[in-house]
Amino acid sequence: MEQKLDSYHLPVTGKNILRFAFPTIVMTVFNTFYTMVDGLFVSNLIGMEALSAINLTAPAIALITAISGMLATGGSAVVMKKMGEHKEQEARQDFTLLILTNAVVGGVMMLLGYTLMDTLLGTMGLSPAVFGYCRTYLSNYLLFTIPILLMYNFSLYLIAADKSTLSLICTVAGGVTNIILDYVLIALFDMGIQGAAIATGLGYSITAVVGFLVFRKKDSLLHFERPVFRGGVLFHASTNGMSELATSLVSGITTLLFNLAMLKYIGEDGVAAITIIMYVLMFVSALFIGYSYGVAPMISYYHGEQNHEKLKKLVGFSVKFIVGASVLCTLISILATVPLVGIFTRPDSPVYELAVTGNRLCSIALLFVGLNVFASGMFTALSNGVVSAVLAFSRSFLFTVASIQIMPVLLGGVTGVWLATPVAELLGTVMAAALLLKYRKRYGY
Repeated sequence: MEQKLDSYHLPVTGKNILRFAFPTIVMTVFNTFYTMVDGLFVSNLIGMEALSAINLTAPAIALITAISGMLATGGSAVVMKKMGEHKEQEARQDFTLLILTNAVVGGVMMLLGYTLMDTLLGTMGLSPAVFGYCRTYLSNYLLFTIPILLMYNFSLYLIAADKSTLSLICTVAGGVTNIILDYVLIALFDMGIQGAAIATGLGYSITAVVGFLVFRKKDSLLHFERPVFRGGVLFHASTNGMSELATSLVSGITTLLFNLAMLKYIGEDGVAAITIIMYVLMFVSALFIGYSYGVAPMISYYHGEQNHEKLKKLVGFSVKFIVGASVLCTLISILATVPLVGIFTRPDSPVYELAVTGNRLCSIALLFVGLNVFASGMFTALSNGVVSAVLAFSRSFLFTVASIQIMPVLLGGVTGVWLATPVAELLGTVMAAALLLKYRKRYGY
């Protein structure tokens, strides 16, 4: 007897939507929180040079996870659409194929990472100390490439399979493990930045292990079956998740450009300052990412059912919720700038004033991030990966790169760098609003 996705058949109310999305919101916020804890341990126990190194390796890590993110989000939409069409066995076969593909991708990306690591780091003109930190951190992080990629996939598929609470528990367990190991490996065992990388990898691996055990069971709604290779599945998952690929890739590229701009105008202290600001912005943005990931399976399911009434209610509530949360988060980020920055660095540090000024300016971007994230995620869930990719690529790459190049010239140096993100997000919101209106009738939301 086929199982029923009970949560998808509840009335679409604000309470039920938030109940469905809540575990994912907590999961992404907590995931970002323990990323911040990594930075907290590194900055206070090792130093600002090591903190800069974590940010400088971020583009390489984004490249490693980009393809997995594409297959995870795009594949989840494909699988859940088939579930909505009551093609359960075919959906499970596709699910297994996508997981195997991710494992292969992980192995390839790990080998590429070790092969190209020294070349990529050598082009950045870093001091010997920072170069050493970068190399140590990245070489240890790469050891966990496959479990990290599977973690991203299993997190989304657990949510899609109506096991969002378990996904949340895995994330919390992984985060607590990471925090404890950060202290043990860095503070007690004196392993330095190597300890930070190992702690992160082991924390992420928990979801990969649990997901593998859960999806082996035949009583799970989604479970492993003998895969059937359908080229169209990989194609649709890839094109549908193109926005997530674009987001990951351009996130790495724009992080690199921000780092280079800071190295140009200020030096390595500037890289440390922008690292702190990225932690703060990531933490607040996680609310919107978590909400969008949480409601995406609902959007895909209602789309597969052609249930336009529920889809319209879901999208309408989502826009109102995100606008309200955006205003609140922006105010909190601006008002709490001093204590937030103070967690990472002391007031007598040259990094402190840079980070305080930068966070107050960059926080303006939080007014627009939520709608941009939701719009891109919604089109992915509707299996319109092209529109989703255009939104993500324009906002995260075209607008950001243009802003990084133009704003420092217009405003004189570092102030322009701080305002590049708010300007790019504003332009992204204008495009997102236009596309949401354009496709409203086609999808019935």
